[in-house]
Amino acid sequence: MRPSGRQVSELRPISIEPGFTRHAEGSCLIKVGNTHVLCTASVEDKPPPFLRNTGLGWVTAEYGMLPRSTHTRSRREAAQGKQSGRTQEIQRLIGRSLRAAVDRVALGERQITVDCDVLQADGGTRCAAITGGWVALRLAVNKLLKAGVVTSDPIMDHVAAVSCGIYAGQALLDLDYAEDSEAGTDGNFVITGKGRLVEVQMSAEGATFSREEMFGLLDLAESGVKTLIEAQKVAVA
Repeated sequence: MRPSGRQVSELRPISIEPGFTRHAEGSCLIKVGNTHVLCTASVEDKPPPFLRNTGLGWVTAEYGMLPRSTHTRSRREAAQGKQSGRTQEIQRLIGRSLRAAVDRVALGERQITVDCDVLQADGGTRCAAITGGWVALRLAVNKLLKAGVVTSDPIMDHVAAVSCGIYAGQALLDLDYAEDSEAGTDGNFVITGKGRLVEVQMSAEGATFSREEMFGLLDLAESGVKTLIEAQKVAVA
């Protein structure tokens, strides 16, 4: 039995509230169980310097956790004067994942920054950020299309992400903190609506894993991402 009482292939309850903030071109609050992430997408009418005069747009991301998003207060990274390696790694992952769904020629020479702020953490924050980040991005692009700023939809597909792992010898979908902290193997899977893999992060935390176990986790992830994409479709409908 999982600590949460869920079945091995059962996601935590998912909700996505679009348009959660007033000022951002696109935003949502995504809740995956007790993990809550605010995602906003901001449009700038110029690309980063390295893309000027190339005809290409850019999608990037920033990620952060509020001081009391976890059990004990953590200092704001701004107060420490630098981002942690974990933060930098996660926001690069979010940016890569979202760019996989974007036609940068159709986007034109502009940049969209997706900010993902963890309000409450209970495992899987990077996966929730990618899933919610796509919704914020989609809503921002919808505004560009409606205004005629872009004439061809630059978003080619959905992208969502979910964690899987081996806990107490059992392959599980969508790990919460209690499971993730004790998992012998854990992984994050970023997958498109067409079933294409964007990124797979897997590591043996306490026990090595076999090829068969790896593909078993991938099967769980694919089923979970299909459900997450259905939630995305409802949110942007």
